[in-house]
Amino acid sequence: MKVFIGVAWPYANGAVHLGHIMGAYLPADIFARFQRMLGNEVLMVSGSDEHGTPITLTAEKEGKNPQEIVDRYHRINSEVMEKLGISFDLFYRTSSPNHEEVVKQFFLRLWENGYLYEDTMLLPYCPSCGRYLPDRYVVGTCPYCGYENAHGDQCDNCGRTLDPKDLINPRCAICGTPTEFRESKHIFFALSKLEDELKEWVATKEHWKDNVKRFTMQFLNSGLKDRAITRDIEWGVEVPLEGYENKRIYVWFDAVIGYLSASMEWARRNGKSWEEFWKSEEAKHYYFLGKDNIPFHTIIWPAMLMAHGDLHLPDEVVANEYLQFSGQKFSKSKRIGVWMPELLENFHPDMIRFYGAMNMPENRDFNFTWDNFISTINETLVDKFANLMYRILSFAYRHFGKVPPRGKVDNLDREAIKMIMQTRKRMEEHLNRVEFRLALKEWLNLVRFGNTYFVRKAPWDLCKKDREACGTAINISLQIAQALAVLGAPFIPFTSDRIWYFLGNDDSVHQHGWNDSIKNLPVGRKLREPEHLFKKIERGEEKYDKWSQIDIRVARVKKVEDHPDADKLYVVTLDLGDEERTVVAGLKKYYAPQELEGREVLVIYNLEPATLRGVKSQGMLLAGDDGKVVALLKPEREVPPGTRVQASGVESNPERMLKFKKFQKMKIEVVDIQGTAVKGSSEYHVDFPIPENWVGKEGVVFHDRKPLILHVGDVLIVPDKPVTPGGRVR
Repeated sequence: MKVFIGVAWPYANGAVHLGHIMGAYLPADIFARFQRMLGNEVLMVSGSDEHGTPITLTAEKEGKNPQEIVDRYHRINSEVMEKLGISFDLFYRTSSPNHEEVVKQFFLRLWENGYLYEDTMLLPYCPSCGRYLPDRYVVGTCPYCGYENAHGDQCDNCGRTLDPKDLINPRCAICGTPTEFRESKHIFFALSKLEDELKEWVATKEHWKDNVKRFTMQFLNSGLKDRAITRDIEWGVEVPLEGYENKRIYVWFDAVIGYLSASMEWARRNGKSWEEFWKSEEAKHYYFLGKDNIPFHTIIWPAMLMAHGDLHLPDEVVANEYLQFSGQKFSKSKRIGVWMPELLENFHPDMIRFYGAMNMPENRDFNFTWDNFISTINETLVDKFANLMYRILSFAYRHFGKVPPRGKVDNLDREAIKMIMQTRKRMEEHLNRVEFRLALKEWLNLVRFGNTYFVRKAPWDLCKKDREACGTAINISLQIAQALAVLGAPFIPFTSDRIWYFLGNDDSVHQHGWNDSIKNLPVGRKLREPEHLFKKIERGEEKYDKWSQIDIRVARVKKVEDHPDADKLYVVTLDLGDEERTVVAGLKKYYAPQELEGREVLVIYNLEPATLRGVKSQGMLLAGDDGKVVALLKPEREVPPGTRVQASGVESNPERMLKFKKFQKMKIEVVDIQGTAVKGSSEYHVDFPIPENWVGKEGVVFHDRKPLILHVGDVLIVPDKPVTPGGRVR
């Protein structure tokens, strides 16, 4: 079978980050490697998206021409893909002459077929910058979800595709000036003509993942509108029509055609046929991308293919959710994330691949933390898997030097053979359904079984009592090692190859098929002396001694009553999600009961309980106090009761109760947030990626070795009324 795999093209305006890898490139590579092991012919392509406004914006900032920018980042990202083992058949470029020619021919085919037409449109214009603004240069409020920093082409919050004039209060993303809209002539794609055909086609895709179907139906149900495919820009593919010499084909139309142009270029370079992948009903087409790209691959690209005719439509669109960093979506433009060149300089590529596969955001967003990264590698990849491989291979090498024969087997041996067979079958089922985490879970089950088998067999003792039985145990242990190498090859290809080599093979594991995982090892084949596959990652991360002692959580006030024996105190009942607590709070002077009930507050969850005037208090509410105003702290937006507060992306996990005297020595203050700095009793630099929508607001800083901003994900912790910066939190 022919399997075409298209992977979303990253903009060549910066290095790719871990979110890109876990969202699209790693799952695509796992699937491609698996399909090759099944014996299918695979063509996997992607490349650098080198046109569009992100490129020109970066070029303007650096004072360079766009070609210099794309040359640099195509080289960097190509190296990332190679080092990480992403096995593209071709990682191409949209600035290549062949791609530009294919785009022009595609354009003319749609023109001849009656799906393109001329019309005028109102385009955003910045009077301060003195130019028309590409959609990405316009920001404003999304009319659908109310997100205040939506771009003119798409809302990053709800995923809707937009037109700049759809935005509420649109403004120039460069200088902030409100935009004007001026008329300009352009070429439009008649997307509305294909609405009925698209609906019929989408109705056949019942197997698509829920997030793909949901985004697609939202787009379809809002009604398809014709879209302009040219823009008043100078960088991009030229429009092959007279009168459009000063305009270029819009990047969204240009980039998706890269799947076709890359296939044609691969065929030309290798003497192959691209038509076998693009014009055969027997072929299968898979696309891998992030969820913000769903409508372009389930609506717009299929519509373009329908308008062209004679080309294969997508069979499966695999879209992952977002990877987050401290509660914020990984973002190249906002410099939020973990960058692949630096990550590959410090960690083995299979460490990164394993972590990415284990935590792939297949069904929901996933929050990256360094602590989780290190724990996943050390506790699972190294302790459970790598140590098992070394124990099996080193014992076999030292005591036998070759694959020993399998003698009489017992029930545990038979269970091991059955486990290998079942793992191969279950992983194959999951991988065919593009369920990568579940497939890896099955692989890890075999790792766990292998550890149990090796310990129960205790070959170090068995070898002294019954060498033949020991040989049988080692034979089956080596079978487990072989199965883990073969079945793990799509996930950790470099490490699988090393195990394959230690097992005495002279070729690569990647030259073998999926079913080789269950083949018997040839008795007598010489083994090679093994080496440790990985070293544990040393925990060199910064420690926060004070923050690690306190546990602050969000609570909702359920009930407020007067203290029976104190005029200035309330007895407050708090909802903490899975429990209720009572605290005594000195807030009577500042808040009426009705101002407190139903609202969210912050409570010190692990504060040592105290009895105040006969009432036991199980925590303490936090408020900013500047000497004149007392303002309770709260999350800026509603979050679930019981949620733990973070400090600059770090969650505390205290092991003991916090004494009140120790809390009194902690410094927490209200600050004004000013970008990379905050101003409280002094001005402090903050080493944390501050979201744009936090700037200009009051926040709260916890002082440890450095100032840490309090938040819950992307929700800022704020005082509920203005407090003079520097006001202490108590």
